[in-house]
Formats: sequence, C-alpha cells, structure tokens
Amino acid sequence: MKKIGFLSFGHWAPSLQSQTRSAGDALLQSIELSVAAEELDVDGAYFRVHHFARQLASPFPLLAAIGAKTKKIEIGTAVIDMRYENAFYMAEDAGAADLISNGRLQLGLSRGSPEQVIDGWRYFGYQPKDGATDADMGRQHAEVFLSLLKGDGFAEPNPRPMFPNPPGLLRLEPHSESLQKRIWWGAGSNSTAVWAAKLGMNLQSSTLKNDESGEPFHIQQAAQIRAYRQAWKEAGHNWTPRVSVSRSIFALTDDRDRAYFGSAGREGDSIGHIDENTRAIFGRTYAGEPEALIKQLAQDEAIKEADTLLLTVPNQLGVDYNAHVLEAILTHIAPALGWR
Repeated sequence: MKKIGFLSFGHWAPSLQSQTRSAGDALLQSIELSVAAEELDVDGAYFRVHHFARQLASPFPLLAAIGAKTKKIEIGTAVIDMRYENAFYMAEDAGAADLISNGRLQLGLSRGSPEQVIDGWRYFGYQPKDGATDADMGRQHAEVFLSLLKGDGFAEPNPRPMFPNPPGLLRLEPHSESLQKRIWWGAGSNSTAVWAAKLGMNLQSSTLKNDESGEPFHIQQAAQIRAYRQAWKEAGHNWTPRVSVSRSIFALTDDRDRAYFGSAGREGDSIGHIDENTRAIFGRTYAGEPEALIKQLAQDEAIKEADTLLLTVPNQLGVDYNAHVLEAILTHIAPALGWR
C-alpha cells in the first residue's frame, strides 16, 4: 500500500497550446486540480518551487488556499529551495498554512538546483559565508528552520510590550505543534539522504539524482533509500519516517493519451550535468498501455522501497486532463501493483 500524490511544476506560458496562459491560471488551476484529486481519493497535492521562472514560486499562499478548499488531501512541496528562504518568516508562513489545513502540510525542502538566473538567491539578500558554498547556505537555512519548528522560546520579551506576553522567552507564532515531523528533504545524493536522516527529516527522492555508481536510476535510488533508512535507525529517532519517489507515469487509455504520450515511454534513463562538476542520472518516463505499464513498474526497485509515490503532471494540459491522468493510474495501475 502506498500514498499516491501528484506533483505539479505549475508551468504557464502565454501561448495557444497552453491551458495555463498566466500565473493566475497556474495558481487557480492548481487549487482546482487539488479539489478534483481529493474527490478521486488521491492522497497528496505537491508543488515545485522555482524563482525567476514562469512557474509556481513562493508556495504558502497557494498551500493555504488549497487547505481552505479541501478537507483531507495532503498539501506539500517538492521542493522549496532553501537558498532563497528566511527561515524565521518561513516558520510563520508554514505554521499558518498548516493550521489552516488542520495539520495536512508536508513540506519538502532542498538545498536547491540550477535556476533561471545566476545566483538568484543574491537578489533575495543572501550570500554564503566565507568558505561556504550556496549548497552549504541552503542546508544551514534548513537547520535554522527545523530548530524554529520545535517551538522553543528564544527571543527576549519587551518589558513594556504592546500586548501581554506569556512568561519566558518568546517563540514565533502561529506555531504548529506537529509540523516538525512533516518536513522532508529532497536529496540528490546518498550523503545528503544520510544527513537528512540524522536531522530527523523524511526523504523525498526525485526523478534525478547524482550518478554515483553507473547503475540504472531506479537501482541507485533504491540504494539511496536503504542508506537513508539505515542512517535513521542509527540516529535513534523514535518514530518512523516516510520516503517518497517521483515518477512520470502515463497510462494510455484513450486517443488523447496516445497523442500526447504515445512515444514518451520508449527511452530509458538519461545522463546529464546539473552543473559543471555534477554528473546526474535522470529517470525514464513510463508511458504505455496499462498491462505493459504494470509489468514495467513492477521492476522499479525504488518504487518498491518507497511508501509514497508522487506522479508528475503536465499541468499545462488543464485540470480535466490531469484529473483523467490521475484517475487512470488509480483505476488501471495501482490495484494491480498492490499500491491500493
């Protein structure tokens, strides 16, 4: 049994081929798709964050809006680039969005990936410390954020406040007591997965990772998950973490599916570079008739290891079509593989 969610990058483009021609379209349709997904009994609505791009960016207004419009679906990110984030302001936003959704927030964080502009985090007012990298800075922002979610007081109260204070040092408000256990780390390497386990974060593993062994993508990803779980055990945490993987999966059940994705599943993994020093392996797209798709997915070792599967959706094709994509997976694929 697995939790099954969708993952949207929230693309928009002012073209006739796109159903999302503006940022407003992308945001409002994200809410509509989340409502439709909940009606289909999808478990989660997750969104990618990219700055300086025609995509979804600062996520908390969207997450709060979805929380107010839905009742049970998990609402999350995969992932927030922590190089851009003020951990203190983010803790307030996250607390508010989680309370609005009645504790359904699942926040995926990351040190960040290549962006649309050079060192975009500098425009947000951030710069790595001397001798540190931007990746170090992103992880440091994440550590501060995690510490704030504990809810411990740290700020000296004003002796003559405008409003009465509780006793002792003050914390940020609003505070969600349980959110700390619903923070995930998007790990691109085995070492960062181990680091996330030591800090007590759940694990998100995407459709790409550092190529660390030359093996097929799903084999490397499964090894990453096992390394994470071993590190979690060694860290001695007293609760069970969650692990998600992302996949592009399209069941070809009608002429629209075949027109859009009929040739998409013919290629395997691919190799590229996410920067000048990092060789990465990118997972394949799964697309095929349901019976063939079931056989292919049964061989995916990383999906077997994970308890949560995030399905990437082509959001520019519109809410109705994406609801169809999700329903096809839940109807034709998930039961046969024991996911539901």
